[in-house]
Amino acid sequence: MLAGCSLPGLTGTSQNTVEIGSLTQSESEIMAQMLSIMIERETDAQTDLVTKLGSSIVQHQGMERGDIDISSTRYTGTDIAGALNMDPIKDPEKALQTVKHEFQNRFNQTWAETYGFENSYSIAVTQEFAEENNIETISDLEPYAEDLRFGVDNAWVNREGDGYEGFQETYFKFGDVYPMNLGLVYQAAATGNMDVVLAYSTDGRIKEFDLKVLEDDQQFFPPYDASPVINNETLEKYPEIKEITMRLGNEISTEEMQELNYRADVERVNPRKVAKQFLEKNNYFKDTGKGGD
Repeated sequence: MLAGCSLPGLTGTSQNTVEIGSLTQSESEIMAQMLSIMIERETDAQTDLVTKLGSSIVQHQGMERGDIDISSTRYTGTDIAGALNMDPIKDPEKALQTVKHEFQNRFNQTWAETYGFENSYSIAVTQEFAEENNIETISDLEPYAEDLRFGVDNAWVNREGDGYEGFQETYFKFGDVYPMNLGLVYQAAATGNMDVVLAYSTDGRIKEFDLKVLEDDQQFFPPYDASPVINNETLEKYPEIKEITMRLGNEISTEEMQELNYRADVERVNPRKVAKQFLEKNNYFKDTGKGGD
């Protein structure tokens, strides 16, 4: 459907402009803003943001057409199944090395180091339930599972591979399963309408509703480590971008990203401000002696 079509928001690109694509999630725009701020400070390039792209596949198609120079967030598990059409890889380091190798060879793109966080499927309960029953891992839920109400994303119930059917084969079956809009599951757990929910590990609503993400002790869910992906032509023109992504590599934990998402989604702080404040707090402007915009 997208063949031959430009992405929304693009009206043609300047030779000195780097186009950065981001997804609909706040974390993707926050990371796009971090890249934008650092690129404009440390190179001769200007940046444009192409925001609220619907999926990693849309980002990938945009990069293949040359509409986008950088994808701000791409996830190992998503692109192994999507852009690469490969079977899931459960080992995080092997998954990262696979996407790095395949994107370089197939697409002439550099999959940079992970930022340090992953936005993966997770199982969450209230802090109160976890403390009362000494719950730390998904397996710890098994003695209670048949009596628990499980609130899940509509799409996950019938998802192949890492959906509910596969979950039952690895872990167990819950007593009652309630498919619902993802935006409702967190509040459903906090209000007692659900006992367990499917969550995304960096979602700010985990913090908002004081939920506990359980350890996936059987490693059922594939890794979804986040990295930027850059067209190699862009790196040839602006080699400083490689160093910028290296400085951001492994610097943001899943818990820190959850906090940044909380600020954007719950406290309604502008993503660019969230990005700039993170960079300032962590001394990314220390060497240049310049202030951000």
